[in-house]
Amino acid sequence: MDDFTVYGDTFEKCLHNLDLVLERCQRKSLVLNFEKCHFMVTEGIVLGHVVSERGIQVDQAKVDVIAKLPFPTNQKEIRGFLGHAGFYRRFIKDFAKISQPLTRLLQNEVEFDFNSACKEAFQLLKERLISAPIIRSPNWNYPFEVMCDASDYAVGAVLGQKIDGKSYVIFYASKTLNQAQNNYDMTEKEMLAVVHSFEKFRPYLLGSRVIVYTDHAAIKYLLDKKESKPRLIHWGEDEEEIPDTFPEEHLYLISRHPQLISWDHHKAKLDQVDTSEEAIKKYAEPWFADLSNYLVTGELSCSSDATRAQKLKLKSEAKYYFWDDPYLWKVGADQVIRRCIPEWEQREVLTHCHSLACGGHFGPRKTARKVLDSGFYWPSLNKDAYEFCRECKRCQLTGGISARDEMPQIPVIVCEIFDVWGMDFMGPFPSSYENLYILVAVDYVSKWIEAKATSTCEAKEVAKFLKSNIFSRFGVPKAIISDQGTHFCNRTIEALMKKYGVHHRLSSPYHPQANGQAEVSNREIKNILEKTVNPSRKDWSKQLDDELWAYRIAYKTPIRMSPYRIIFGKICHLPVGIEHRAYWAVYQINIEAKACEEERKLQLQELEELRLESYDAAMWYKERTKLWHDRNLRAKNLQVGQKVLLFQSCLKLMPGKLKSRDNLELCVVEEIPLRMPAYLPI
Repeated sequence: MDDFTVYGDTFEKCLHNLDLVLERCQRKSLVLNFEKCHFMVTEGIVLGHVVSERGIQVDQAKVDVIAKLPFPTNQKEIRGFLGHAGFYRRFIKDFAKISQPLTRLLQNEVEFDFNSACKEAFQLLKERLISAPIIRSPNWNYPFEVMCDASDYAVGAVLGQKIDGKSYVIFYASKTLNQAQNNYDMTEKEMLAVVHSFEKFRPYLLGSRVIVYTDHAAIKYLLDKKESKPRLIHWGEDEEEIPDTFPEEHLYLISRHPQLISWDHHKAKLDQVDTSEEAIKKYAEPWFADLSNYLVTGELSCSSDATRAQKLKLKSEAKYYFWDDPYLWKVGADQVIRRCIPEWEQREVLTHCHSLACGGHFGPRKTARKVLDSGFYWPSLNKDAYEFCRECKRCQLTGGISARDEMPQIPVIVCEIFDVWGMDFMGPFPSSYENLYILVAVDYVSKWIEAKATSTCEAKEVAKFLKSNIFSRFGVPKAIISDQGTHFCNRTIEALMKKYGVHHRLSSPYHPQANGQAEVSNREIKNILEKTVNPSRKDWSKQLDDELWAYRIAYKTPIRMSPYRIIFGKICHLPVGIEHRAYWAVYQINIEAKACEEERKLQLQELEELRLESYDAAMWYKERTKLWHDRNLRAKNLQVGQKVLLFQSCLKLMPGKLKSRDNLELCVVEEIPLRMPAYLPI
């Protein structure tokens, strides 16, 4: 025997009981330590609990130790904290539900991540211990009341008595469900809560009348249903009376008079609720507050500024909803009943259906569909799913960019012909007389094109082409635009450009649009060759000269004429015109030398005017193209200090499997306004 307590309702009765105990100790030869004995006290500590005429309380000395504990840093400290706090779990309602984030960290093969949910549970347990209620000892002359409830991962129960119309708490009990119990349906979980409460409160309930309260009305009819599961029939053999109303629901359902629902009290009962001040101000009431109050009380509780149309709309929508405490349910157009989710739970539901193991990071439509299939609903579901997917970091990392994400167009505008040339290599193509590549150069004003079939794409071929095809025929240009390939960026080309005083401009890496005129010419030459070469594709080098001729005399929309005409000031005479249509006219002009001379002089006078017209047409064309391109661009309002993702342009041309295209997070340091040059700076 360690220690014992003698008590009495009055002083005389306490003395009488003390005499009986001391006489019994003498008969059994028990020795008492006088220094440890306390007589005639109004309160005392028994097994770590303070017992007084008010009831049973927690020992404040032990609670103070727990209240000063810092956040745990490993599983051992969490196990120690839960061991200390669990000693007073009978004073804490829903202890298992509150401590669920902490107990999850004690499982095997679970990474220790003490996140915000664990911190909230840790602080809440300490606050509940500091403000633990005073529970009363049982009065054996009154029946016991057991109130049970179950959630997805825990069951809880409260043992109490109703004396003189007032309810008193005797014991709180809760239990976390194991893996097998998590697979129970809701009826089995509610029945498990009843069974667990009887096992926990067995010393109080034996030989006493017990009333069980539950919010699951189906349990009441299990005894009459012969097709029930054996487990449910076995559990339900000993219950005597199971009312289908839960006492706490009278706070916001119906007692004697209908009362409006208290959402502050209701939110405190829900799992994982954000109790920060910002959340409380933002979500003072859920979106279905008026609907729920109308279904409960039958009266419209809308604000005074609500119009008659809004009130009629509320009454019309109410027929699709029903209140089954503590949740509101909606019957959808597909006749599926779904739970209405308040604002403080919507983001968590979207996280589960989009980001977690069963999410898959699908788009907004599939995410919203998955929420509906899971049995949840709120009016702005599709909009919220779109915003959630748009802000998802993982989706941003794996997503690409579209034409709307491009930068505004900056056209290259040149005034004089042959001043700026664009160069590029095409190939490799199938071998044609040992030629594999085509070196292309195009004038930015006249669109005149020069090309040469080469066997390699080396610097010596570029230097030879520039001397023989460009410098010696059209003069030295002011600038040449090319990409950053090694055949253009080397010492040979650098020395050649420096010798002739040519400015060498380089296009952006992995952005061929910077040398757009050369890319367009490459595409046109390639398309012509595809339609003219033999099936063996080995004669393309012989066909190249004919294709260049066809390209030079073709009409170009930006300059509203052909490159041949803007260079020579006249229409190119084709064989078909001389042979079939206009031979007599050419013959008449050629035999009259004076008329031919005057015609050619007139053409030379018109040449300058034609070039001015082509320049104006090119300016107009590029302005219209820029307006058409820029009008659909997505506005980018970046601020200094804002985080942005860098798109890897190389992966757009050469994608890697399972590789993110945006894997570098940068910070905006300085904002530089975009300037639109009117001409190409040399």
